[in-house]
Amino acid sequence: MSLTFIGLAGIIALLMLMFFLGTPVGFAMGIIGFVGFSIVVSPGAGINMVGSVVWSTFSQYGLTVIPLFIFMGQIAFYSGVNEKLYTAAYRWVGHIRGGLAMATVLACAAFSAICGSNAATAATMSTVALPQMKKYNYDPRLSTGTIASGSTLGVVIPPSVVLIVIGLSTEQSIAKLFYGGFGAGIILTVMLMLTISFVCRIHPEWGPAGPRFTWMERFKSLAGAIEMAVLFLLVMLGLSFGIFTPSEAGAAGSFLAIVIGVIQGGLTWKGFIASINDTLRVSCMVIFIITGAVIFGRFLAVTRIPYDIASWVVSLPVSSTVILSIIFLIYVMGGMVMDALALLLVTISIFFPVAMQLGYDPIWFGVVVTVITTLGAITPPVGATAFVVAGMSKDVTLDVVFRGVAWFFPAYLFSVIILIAFPKIILFLPNLMK
Repeated sequence: MSLTFIGLAGIIALLMLMFFLGTPVGFAMGIIGFVGFSIVVSPGAGINMVGSVVWSTFSQYGLTVIPLFIFMGQIAFYSGVNEKLYTAAYRWVGHIRGGLAMATVLACAAFSAICGSNAATAATMSTVALPQMKKYNYDPRLSTGTIASGSTLGVVIPPSVVLIVIGLSTEQSIAKLFYGGFGAGIILTVMLMLTISFVCRIHPEWGPAGPRFTWMERFKSLAGAIEMAVLFLLVMLGLSFGIFTPSEAGAAGSFLAIVIGVIQGGLTWKGFIASINDTLRVSCMVIFIITGAVIFGRFLAVTRIPYDIASWVVSLPVSSTVILSIIFLIYVMGGMVMDALALLLVTISIFFPVAMQLGYDPIWFGVVVTVITTLGAITPPVGATAFVVAGMSKDVTLDVVFRGVAWFFPAYLFSVIILIAFPKIILFLPNLMK
């Protein structure tokens, strides 16, 4: 058997394990990677490879950044920050048609800046925003679609676990990826809000206007968000000026989040313990996925599939734009049936070298791919955030949520088009760090 055939067989076997047998992504990649490597090289080499990968991955200092940033977001969540952010956003834009939905997107963006998780943002905003939008007679399609779509900002706006993993996998600066994600997150946030405005023009009954607040009430509401703004600035400025390494920034942010939560009285001992449990659970899942992806990547490397694909794609008689469009289309389709983080880890070793040979900036490529794969979080059949929102809303079925998020698909398309046409939106802040 040729190495290419073995590699393709391994990819097909991986998909079968995940989708037909329901094997967890990390374990599926690890199993196929070990078996494939053993076939290509030898069983003894496969055992040694797995042992070295597990040891090097779990002892890697750079991975400490993942649980630290997750912990910071969990502390903020259990401190009740979500309600303060939502209140502030609601008082500023809630009086216009669809304003309550726009406030939800703004609150999602603000919470994403300290959380970094789609699922956590979806659960948080569902708890806070769904009852309010139901109170003001918002259509369930608009309310649930807004929350599910807005929650995807959790992996685009820094600190993002996905951007951290991309940085570790491609040996790129995590700080630069964070700053690139900031620009992309603003564009996506604006596009989501414009979508809400468009929908409410077509269906004005879907998003009736709420009460108008005075300027004094609006400015007072900002007081509840100041502490989180300080937290965000501490992390980003510390990274920008080299005061912190990414891991130190996560530790400093977590400590400040605890201090803020205790001083404000929102963080209880029960909430603190729950935040630790959630951090351990999510961190273990992410690190196991990373370990499995490294093992699977070693298998692909010995089959030379990533290099062969890169060489073949670069030699195609089409423009680099066409090739990039095909790669992005693969990510869109893959995101529909696979978790975004797992998809990126499986494919980054294949498509990242292609993008580099085509001359694209690695920071720009990493951020744009992150934006594209977030679309998979709201598209069937996986649609992780859509499932979370449907689960949090007792009187709304999953099909209603999917019909709601369908209105937001063009927002992602236009965001990607803008980021391709104007790459400096992503690269402006990272380039300042040189």
